[in-house]
Amino acid sequence: MEKYKTLHLWMLLPMVLMQFGIFRDYWGDFTDNAWSVHIHYWTGTLWYLYLILQPYYATRGKLDKHRTNGIIGMFLAGGVCITALSMLHRDIVNADRSAELRDAFGPFEPWFFMGVAAVEIIMITAFGYAIVMSIIKRKSLEDHAWWLISTVFIIMMPALGRGIQNVFVLIHLEDWPNIDIMAPIYLTQALIIALILLAAWKYQKLKHPATYLAVLVNIYTCFLEPLGRSEAVDTFLRYIIKG
Repeated sequence: MEKYKTLHLWMLLPMVLMQFGIFRDYWGDFTDNAWSVHIHYWTGTLWYLYLILQPYYATRGKLDKHRTNGIIGMFLAGGVCITALSMLHRDIVNADRSAELRDAFGPFEPWFFMGVAAVEIIMITAFGYAIVMSIIKRKSLEDHAWWLISTVFIIMMPALGRGIQNVFVLIHLEDWPNIDIMAPIYLTQALIIALILLAAWKYQKLKHPATYLAVLVNIYTCFLEPLGRSEAVDTFLRYIIKG
């Protein structure tokens, strides 16, 4: 328990990165965002806050509060999953709009949005699996804690990726629409994987299955472009994701 004494402080870092990444996309057009976007943003934000608060309670002997908040936290985790799944159709809509309004979308071609849907559906599934494993392993402090911590790195990409991509596009705005939109994605994945390995090293979890899962999900995201360009993937996503 002692080695997790400062975990709540370390968990502030992914929280700050997530908020940096999503700030412009969410707050920039706050009033125009769909209801599902608001719900997903706030459930995700609250989930990150819980992952700061829960280690604090657990390492300071406030186990009753930890357990009570844990039950509420599982409800929030379900909200993160469901709202994320509900937003996948938006990626397909954006892909279709990009095909129709090429000048407006510039470097963001239809394949990009289909690729986002292809990687996010795996992310959401992995997030849900990690939550279930944290419940199954709830009697093992080490496993329970690490499965929950891994969820931060599993779902960090969409928010952080957008932020880094927005900065990258602004820097290269004079080259529009000839901008390499995948370069910031690769940078994001490298950063997230580095954070996973750093955290796993610090807490001696380099060989934990949750670490493997988080790393694999982020490696998979690097294949966003070929996935998005695949006709088979496009057909499959359109078949299972309906508006």
